[in-house]
Amino acid sequence: MIEGIARSPQWLPFAPDPASGGICLLKLEEADYRAASFLDQRILTPRSELRAAGWAEIALPAEARRDANWIFHIGNVGSTLISRLLGELPGIFALREPLLLRDFAASPPPGERFDTLVALLSRTFRPEQRANVKATSFTSEIAPRLVAPGSRALFLYASPERYLENILAGENSWQTLAALSPTRLARLQSRCPGLEADIAAMHDGLKAALGWACETTSLERAAAALPQGSVMWLDFDRFLDDPARHLIEIAAHFGESVDSATAKAVCEGPLMRRYSKALEYEYSPALRREILADARRRHAAPIRDALNWLAALESRYPCAAQAIRRARGEG
Repeated sequence: MIEGIARSPQWLPFAPDPASGGICLLKLEEADYRAASFLDQRILTPRSELRAAGWAEIALPAEARRDANWIFHIGNVGSTLISRLLGELPGIFALREPLLLRDFAASPPPGERFDTLVALLSRTFRPEQRANVKATSFTSEIAPRLVAPGSRALFLYASPERYLENILAGENSWQTLAALSPTRLARLQSRCPGLEADIAAMHDGLKAALGWACETTSLERAAAALPQGSVMWLDFDRFLDDPARHLIEIAAHFGESVDSATAKAVCEGPLMRRYSKALEYEYSPALRREILADARRRHAAPIRDALNWLAALESRYPCAAQAIRRARGEG
């Protein structure tokens, strides 16, 4: 075993090492984790220190912690912001979108590697901390294999209307939709047998509806496989109605006690006025509301088409119906 790897998250399990069949580790300090929006290639610099290791070298003993908590989401629903807010609390060590989780979701490895990864992501810099891992959206497909007994997860979503507005408001949304739609369709078809769609003929509104349906039904399936009480569902727009109150509730779900003064200070701090994936940009809840309202006006026709497509999906498939019921606040 690599010396000290069980005591500290200083060596992040970063990516597979194709040359050896093992893994690449990336050396990070606590401040690096705190600053990073994504623990992927975007965190690398010319000074980054990488190290190759075999899986046997990084397997942690049975008594090692495997108690990381998790954030799963449908994408574009404030998961990075909420992870950053939680990271302001002294008892939470926040990690955002480790690259290796994506590889595990895309091509699940043997079960013992899941155990190793969960143990590695559960390490903290201080014993009073507990790790909180914000995954990439499609990683919800493997959520039941990541959330260990006794751990908890937050499932973040948005209503179809707000999600569609948010996606269509983005200038580069068509690139993301073009890249993700084929795999999203395949994933959704695994839950909706007989579903057919011609992606090439779909406009961006329909592709966004496909994304919403895929990711929400993935969360629903994951929740059904996890122990009762281990999942907290939250609509991001409801979070924005009263961030401090919801932060207290989220923290409590994760076992962290937060008083109202602390929650208020965190939620009235600079993080709520910045774009969480790139803190150099301003992006407040008020600005978000303006952007969504503008998208609602400019994209009324494709949004209407998308909602009709979802209504047809709801009428055919129970998993889609359940996701839509939840979005309406019906549980």
